Amino acid sequence: GYTACLATAHMGVEKEITKPGNGPKPEQGQTVTVECTGTVVASQKKFWSTKDPGGKPFSFQIGLGKVIKGWDEGVLTMQLGEHASLTCSADYAYGAGGFPAWGIPPNAALRFDIELNSIE
Repeated sequence: GYTACLATAHMGVEKEITKPGNGPKPEQGQTVTVECTGTVVASQKKFWSTKDPGGKPFSFQIGLGKVIKGWDEGVLTMQLGEHASLTCSADYAYGAGGFPAWGIPPNAALRFDIELNSIE
Protein backbone atom coordinates (compact mmCIF):
# COMPACT_ATOMS: atom_id res chain seq x y z
CA GLY A 1 0.00 0.00 0.00
CA TYR A 2 0.79 3.67 -0.19
CA THR A 3 1.72 3.94 3.51
CA ALA A 4 4.35 1.20 3.28
CA CYS A 5 5.99 2.91 0.31
CA LEU A 6 5.90 6.20 2.13
CA ALA A 7 7.49 4.73 5.26
CA THR A 8 10.40 3.18 3.39
CA ALA A 9 10.99 6.10 1.03
CA HIS A 10 13.00 8.02 3.62
CA MET A 11 14.66 7.38 6.92
CA GLY A 12 13.61 8.79 10.23
CA VAL A 13 10.35 9.42 11.95
CA GLU A 14 7.18 10.94 10.54
CA LYS A 15 4.54 12.36 12.88
CA GLU A 16 0.82 12.79 12.37
CA ILE A 17 -1.05 14.51 15.19
CA THR A 18 -4.38 12.81 15.92
CA LYS A 19 -5.33 15.00 18.90
CA PRO A 20 -3.45 18.24 19.67
CA GLY A 21 -2.01 18.76 23.14
CA ASN A 22 -1.94 22.03 25.01
CA GLY A 23 0.90 21.55 27.48
CA PRO A 24 4.66 21.91 27.33
CA LYS A 25 6.97 19.73 25.25
CA PRO A 26 9.38 17.45 27.12
CA GLU A 27 13.06 18.34 27.36
CA GLN A 28 15.99 15.95 27.11
CA GLY A 29 16.51 14.00 30.33
CA GLN A 30 12.96 14.39 31.61
CA THR A 31 10.81 11.32 32.35
CA VAL A 32 7.73 10.99 30.15
CA THR A 33 4.81 8.61 30.58
CA VAL A 34 2.91 7.46 27.51
CA GLU A 35 0.13 5.14 26.44
CA CYS A 36 1.25 3.40 23.26
CA THR A 37 0.19 0.87 20.66
CA GLY A 38 2.84 -0.42 18.24
CA THR A 39 2.09 -1.86 14.80
CA VAL A 40 4.28 -3.33 12.05
CA VAL A 41 3.52 -1.09 9.03
CA ALA A 42 3.80 -3.77 6.33
CA SER A 43 1.51 -6.35 7.99
CA GLN A 44 -0.60 -3.94 10.13
CA LYS A 45 0.04 -6.43 12.95
CA LYS A 46 -0.09 -5.04 16.48
CA PHE A 47 2.92 -6.21 18.52
CA TRP A 48 2.49 -4.26 21.75
CA SER A 49 0.00 -2.05 23.56
CA THR A 50 -0.01 -0.51 27.01
CA LYS A 51 -3.80 -0.74 26.78
CA ASP A 52 -3.86 -4.54 26.51
CA PRO A 53 -5.15 -6.41 29.58
CA GLY A 54 -2.48 -6.24 32.27
CA GLY A 55 -0.72 -3.42 30.44
CA LYS A 56 0.26 -0.18 32.09
CA PRO A 57 1.55 3.19 30.90
CA PHE A 58 5.20 3.21 29.85
CA SER A 59 7.68 5.68 31.35
CA PHE A 60 11.17 6.50 30.07
CA GLN A 61 13.80 9.21 30.19
CA ILE A 62 13.66 11.01 26.87
CA GLY A 63 16.50 12.01 24.56
CA LEU A 64 19.12 9.76 26.16
CA GLY A 65 19.06 6.73 23.85
CA LYS A 66 17.10 4.57 26.32
CA VAL A 67 14.41 3.90 23.70
CA ILE A 68 14.44 3.61 19.91
CA LYS A 69 15.53 6.73 18.03
CA GLY A 70 12.06 7.29 16.56
CA TRP A 71 10.67 7.64 20.09
CA ASP A 72 13.48 9.87 21.35
CA GLU A 73 13.07 12.26 18.41
CA GLY A 74 9.32 11.95 17.86
CA VAL A 75 8.11 12.26 21.46
CA LEU A 76 10.35 15.33 21.98
CA THR A 77 8.13 17.14 19.43
CA MET A 78 4.90 16.25 21.26
CA GLN A 79 3.01 18.49 23.68
CA LEU A 80 1.56 17.23 26.96
CA GLY A 81 -1.87 15.75 26.24
CA GLU A 82 -1.09 15.23 22.54
CA HIS A 83 -1.99 12.02 20.73
CA ALA A 84 0.15 11.30 17.67
CA SER A 85 1.01 8.54 15.27
CA LEU A 86 4.77 8.11 14.78
CA THR A 87 5.91 6.11 11.75
CA CYS A 88 9.54 5.07 12.21
CA SER A 89 11.77 3.71 9.47
CA ALA A 90 13.71 0.57 10.46
CA ASP A 91 16.88 2.52 11.28
CA TYR A 92 14.85 4.56 13.79
CA ALA A 93 13.28 1.37 15.20
CA TYR A 94 14.88 -2.08 15.57
CA GLY A 95 16.95 -2.08 12.37
CA ALA A 96 18.32 -5.12 10.59
CA GLY A 97 17.88 -7.37 13.61
CA GLY A 98 14.21 -6.67 14.16
CA PHE A 99 12.80 -7.79 17.52
CA PRO A 100 11.83 -11.46 17.04
CA ALA A 101 10.41 -11.85 20.56
CA TRP A 102 7.76 -9.27 19.66
CA GLY A 103 7.22 -10.53 16.11
CA ILE A 104 9.01 -7.54 14.55
CA PRO A 105 10.77 -8.67 11.35
CA PRO A 106 14.17 -7.37 10.20
CA ASN A 107 14.20 -3.93 8.56
CA ALA A 108 10.60 -3.24 9.59
CA ALA A 109 8.99 0.19 9.55
CA LEU A 110 6.86 0.58 12.67
CA ARG A 111 3.94 2.78 13.64
CA PHE A 112 3.34 3.85 17.21
CA ASP A 113 0.14 5.51 18.35
CA ILE A 114 1.28 7.51 21.36
CA GLU A 115 -0.50 9.60 23.99
CA LEU A 116 1.81 11.84 26.03
CA ASN A 117 0.27 11.83 29.50
CA SER A 118 2.93 13.18 31.85
CA ILE A 119 6.30 14.91 31.91
CA GLU A 120 8.44 14.98 35.04
